[in-house]
Amino acid sequence: MKAAFSVWNDRIAPVFDVAQRLHLVEVAAERRISAAQIILMDVDPSTNPALRVVALDVTILVCGAISRPLHHQLMHSGIRVIPFVAGELRPVIAAWLEGRLNAKWFAMPGCRKRQKGHLWEQAIHD
Repeated sequence: MKAAFSVWNDRIAPVFDVAQRLHLVEVAAERRISAAQIILMDVDPSTNPALRVVALDVTILVCGAISRPLHHQLMHSGIRVIPFVAGELRPVIAAWLEGRLNAKWFAMPGCRKRQKGHLWEQAIHD
């Protein structure tokens, strides 16, 4: 499985739509990272970042805020999106691997969707 984490300054990027880097990890069956790399996103605002993620054969995207059109495009491409995540990259990856990403300290400030158990919680546990 491949997971991508949108990154800005070693933290989850606050907005996926304009993120310039992805931290891509490949995970073995025992939920251990077998490979990792940084992927540079195209900074041209006319390009679609969802297409780049799809081309990387990613199955899960962990990000901060994301626009509805990109979210839907990724979901319709078979990518599970875990939005509204905040925090330093390494602890976020560790929490995701351990199934603890739904902890309140990884929630973006002011994000009520996470606190009320909407679709975000469902995406974590699928």
